[in-house]
Amino acid sequence: MLSDLSWLALEAKYLEPARTFYEEELGLTVGERGDDELVCAAGETDLVLRRPQTLPRGGIHTHFAFAIPETEYDEWWDRLAETYDLEEAQFGPARSLYLYDPDGNCVEIGQQDVAGPGIDGVFEVVLEVEDLDRATEFYEYLGFEIVDEGDDRKRVRLHGPMALELWEPHLGIADARGGVHVDLGFETDDPVAALEAVGDRVQSVERETTDEVVVRDPDGHFLTFIS
Repeated sequence: MLSDLSWLALEAKYLEPARTFYEEELGLTVGERGDDELVCAAGETDLVLRRPQTLPRGGIHTHFAFAIPETEYDEWWDRLAETYDLEEAQFGPARSLYLYDPDGNCVEIGQQDVAGPGIDGVFEVVLEVEDLDRATEFYEYLGFEIVDEGDDRKRVRLHGPMALELWEPHLGIADARGGVHVDLGFETDDPVAALEAVGDRVQSVERETTDEVVVRDPDGHFLTFIS
């Protein structure tokens, strides 16, 4: 139903430190820029950095993951370790490093099957939810499928346009937390069909046209379905 992650929006108290981190430290290209928002290209997904001036706000303390080619990992580690206190985790044969941006978002950079060079997509986003069963069911109606459930019963991992982790409040790897009031954009062939799949479960419908639907999920995260 949902084909691609179009954007992930984060809240930035001040745009310049956020720009410096993502453009100069992580090598993302800044495209659109306004007084209260700038957009960085992370492969096919936009990373939107937004000051808290209007709704939707960007997510705060959001944990998400950038994809890099497997062969680049050691170079990324060596370079970032000169400045940041990194943590590392291993998932099967793949390694990921973790660091924090200026606004307290936990940024994972992990080995994935991508072309690169450099960051080539967002492959995971973590949302904080109040009721894990309710949130899981909501995203299953949008076509996500459960692939893993945490032993502590505080998290569920789903597969869709990207990996989506739903966390009840707790600290994960590198003391990461799930994001609050995160703004996600998804591409789909039929935005209205996506709304119909979850219409009786959303917190609100913010906008509805044939080409774009904006809703708030049961935990207040903004979801946009665009064709």
